[in-house]
Amino acid sequence: MWMTLYKKLLIYRLYIGIVLLLGSIALGIIGDNWGWFTLVLTLGLIAVVSHFLFGPLRLIQEAVQANDLVAAEKYLKMIQFPGLLIKPVRQGYYLIKSNLAMTNKDFTEAEGYLKKSIDSNNSITGQEYEGASYLQLGMIAMQKGDRKEAKRNLKTALAKGLPDDDSMAAALLQLSSIEIQGRQLKIGRDYFMKAKKLKPKSPEIKAQIREMEKYISRVR
Repeated sequence: MWMTLYKKLLIYRLYIGIVLLLGSIALGIIGDNWGWFTLVLTLGLIAVVSHFLFGPLRLIQEAVQANDLVAAEKYLKMIQFPGLLIKPVRQGYYLIKSNLAMTNKDFTEAEGYLKKSIDSNNSITGQEYEGASYLQLGMIAMQKGDRKEAKRNLKTALAKGLPDDDSMAAALLQLSSIEIQGRQLKIGRDYFMKAKKLKPKSPEIKAQIREMEKYISRVR
């Protein structure tokens, strides 16, 4: 129940804030209760300002994690002015936009959003988001067949830091593939072993590890 109310508050926060501001104007005109006027005005300002500074990012993240892309797109459209979001939220917003573009195989758009995410880097959560952005840039470069660019971005992702073992394993597996294709077999195997030791939980990455293990066993 409380979560439902919280979601509705985030969805309708801007409209609630506008109604409160209009109510404060009415109270100001009446002018017989300045205490209520101050309270309603303050709540209205908080609602409107927080909508533009924070947006419904939590709802977007929850929708993406639940693989509900329709809901994620709906919540993303609620953010009309992403440039007004505070940097940590703006960085996450562009990263999610990039992930959705990747899902739709629009690599050019995804790359553009990733660069905007990196440009929104901040000292609080910047490293984690920045690492994830470089990981995605590496994946895009792999799709384009640019192994040199992919290698550079994937190494940067690991240096900046990634949020979980699955992400780290994904980066290491891609680096392993690049090195093996470049006939740097020892380096490729080292990257593979590092990825395997992380024991990732994602079924997709587990499958990649099994396939890579078979491939490495055949390479001489």
